[in-house]
Order: sequence, then C-alpha cells, then structure tokens
Amino acid sequence: MKFVAFLIIATGCAQDNYIEERVGIQLYSLRAQFSEDVPSTIAKIKSWGITVIEGGENTYGLEESKFIDLLNKNGLKTASVGTSLEELRDNAKETLRRAKAFGAKYAMCPWIPHKDNNFTIKDAKNATQIFNDAGKFLKANGVTLVYHPHGYEFKSYEDGTLFDYMAKNADHFDFEMDVYWVTHGGEDPLVLFEKYPTKFKLMHLKDMRKGTIGDNTGHSNVETNVVLGAGMIAMKALVLKGQELGVEYMFIEDESSKVVSQVPPSLEFLKKI
Repeated sequence: MKFVAFLIIATGCAQDNYIEERVGIQLYSLRAQFSEDVPSTIAKIKSWGITVIEGGENTYGLEESKFIDLLNKNGLKTASVGTSLEELRDNAKETLRRAKAFGAKYAMCPWIPHKDNNFTIKDAKNATQIFNDAGKFLKANGVTLVYHPHGYEFKSYEDGTLFDYMAKNADHFDFEMDVYWVTHGGEDPLVLFEKYPTKFKLMHLKDMRKGTIGDNTGHSNVETNVVLGAGMIAMKALVLKGQELGVEYMFIEDESSKVVSQVPPSLEFLKKI
C-alpha cells in the first residue's frame, strides 16, 4: 500500500511539473489585451502562473528588444516563435534571427495561403517543399520548424488526405497539433496521434463548444472556444496522449472574447488531469 501511495504521489508531482514547465499560452489569445497595454498583459500571464509562451512575430507596437525584456522580467520563456510561409520562402534567415532573439527552440507556421477556401494538392506540395527547404536550414542552426494544420488539410487525396501527403513528405519539418482545428476539419486528434506518433512536437489546447458544426475551411466563430474540459473535445485523453508521445510543449490558445476569464479554469482543469 505504501508503494502504491508513493507511486500516486510521484505521478502527481510529475504531472504538476509538466503543467508548470511545459504548458503555456499562445500570445495571439490575448491580442485584444495586448493592443491596449502590453506590460499589463504580460503581467497578467505571469499572474496565472504560466512560465512558457508561443509568439513573438507580433510585438504589438513595442520594439522587439523591449518586448523580450518584458517577457524576461516576468519569467516567461519563449519556446516557439511564429513565422509565415512567405517568410520561410523568401527570408528564412529572418525566422532564424527571431527565434534566436527570443531564445526559442521552435518556429511555427500557422497557415498556408490558398485561394477561395480551396486548398489543393498543388498548395500542399508547394508548402511541403518550402517547409522542407526552410526546415533544413533552421534545423542546421538549432531551430525546429513546425507547421500548424488548420483543418483544410484534411480534404481527401488519393487513399488518404492532403495532410497525409504533407506528413509523409515532411523530411525536415514537424507539426503542431491544434486539437480544435483537427476536430473542426473532420479528423480525430487521437487517431492522428496514433497514425503519426513522432510527427507532433507541440500542441494547441483549445476546446470546442458542444454542438459546433465543423468544416474544412480553416475558419470558425471564435466564440466557440470554451474552457478546456467544458467542450466536445476529448481534452484529458489528448493531453495524456501528447505527454505519452513526448510532445514538448502545449499552449492554451483561446481566441474568444472571454479569454481572460476562461484561461484560469482551463489551467485548473489541466492541473486536475
């Protein structure tokens, strides 16, 4: 009985450490608050007990160095910086410079431009080539490139999907799973984890209001983002599976207008897993 009790306590401590050190927030969640007051918004993140963030491509009117200083003064580590397909294609050195300036291990691209909500195999092949070329350069300089699927990649292609094409041809880049957008695009995030257990290095934790109808446009009403554990996504199972597979960082991304009131209970939900 003593051994069992010790095992439960040890497991609980490991989970607490993971939440404290590996679960953070995507700064885009607080874009409205940043537009009003950058220092107080960063202080708010600290007050929640968060120590790791994803962002940096937008410093909301501050000089980059001053933004970084504010993060450092508030004990916030940047694990992943944002980039774009255009920047990766035309100036991957700038992505590398930003990652190094913020001290980030990862660079994340969240979107592949495409026309009329019609993401095609041509778009997928073009993006995969750009990501491989830029990813090889970044990897040689200590930064891992990840692409964040947004739902439109799950259209059918051959015997699978356009995402399958990208994943099978991702030689020099990996992926960040946004569980909301994977679900919204018609896939099961748990099934995708099982299919590609080594491909996802990061996660976005975002729950979906019950009854939300998905599609593969990559667009949705941001007010369907709800407190983690209150929606229709199997959040507990996904967090545990992500940990099992070695996902290094998980970022809460709440794009709703209720983000400030929803982040604290979302953190409490994660701590109780």
